Amino acid sequence: LMRYGGAAFLIWYGFQNARSAWQGGHALAADGAAQTSLRRTILTLLALTWLNPHVYLDTVVLLGSIAAQYDSRLAFGAGAVTASFVFFFSLGYGARLLGPFFSKPRSWQILDGVIALTMWAIALRLLLM
Repeated sequence: LMRYGGAAFLIWYGFQNARSAWQGGHALAADGAAQTSLRRTILTLLALTWLNPHVYLDTVVLLGSIAAQYDSRLAFGAGAVTASFVFFFSLGYGARLLGPFFSKPRSWQILDGVIALTMWAIALRLLLM
């Protein structure tokens, strides 16, 4: 049931991205003019950190079950922390570097098309298991 439900969701999500790629018209307009208070920024940070269910699913369930397979859990934990740091550091700086690229609507169409194909490939794999 979970496999078919997951595949159905991925097919639907892929369709949404394919439709967005076909229609186009989206662009990133990050001019840096938006200002938020420090309080609002910290509250958003705390909400994204502690209220995000993926934090618990990825950290406790996924990484915990994988770590249980290894004898050196400390080394596994250090590697997971390092990989997480590198990923989020790269995500932050990569977003800044890719800002000019994603200011063009065509870039978003390409990204949406790639996401649609990826979701459909994962759904197909789930259905053929």
